[in-house]
Amino acid sequence: MKNILSIVIITLTLSTSIFAQGDKIHWRTVEEVAALQETAPRKVLMDVYTTWCGPCKMMMKNTFTNPNVISYVNENFYAIKFDAEGGNDVTLKGNTYTNPSFVEGKKGRKGQHQFAQALGVNSYPTIIYMDEKMDVIAPIKGYQTPDKIELYLKLFGENIYLEVQSQEDFQKFQTEFKSTF
Repeated sequence: MKNILSIVIITLTLSTSIFAQGDKIHWRTVEEVAALQETAPRKVLMDVYTTWCGPCKMMMKNTFTNPNVISYVNENFYAIKFDAEGGNDVTLKGNTYTNPSFVEGKKGRKGQHQFAQALGVNSYPTIIYMDEKMDVIAPIKGYQTPDKIELYLKLFGENIYLEVQSQEDFQKFQTEFKSTF
């Protein structure tokens, strides 16, 4: 009986850990996504954050752990998590971006990365939505709850943004949008 109980416990533990691996957004680097775009193009969601940003941490904890958000992002986007003050070089479309102000081990603000500057990011968090060629569709600034981010995920993920020609069109879409998350 002890052996059977042990086997059941081990099986449940392994099943839970295997299942848990699928309940996270598959974050990649800019270069990994650029390579994936060549064979299996998708829209891109880039979370631009800093290590000191409170709303960035809240979004990671409350939004990017939501099962509906995880599922939709993993099925429809390549996801990039980018530290706007990090020290890693980024190469995209033949350009290499660095953070000349970065000092390893420095606490607090570390100077903005050239890639964040090139994207026009000036507040955190900012989610950059890109098309399959990694051209920016739109930056969305600020903390996004799961129901708020759903609107943008579907706007860009389902190409609805291509039909939005004015602020009035967007307001109509926003008013008529029905959350399913």
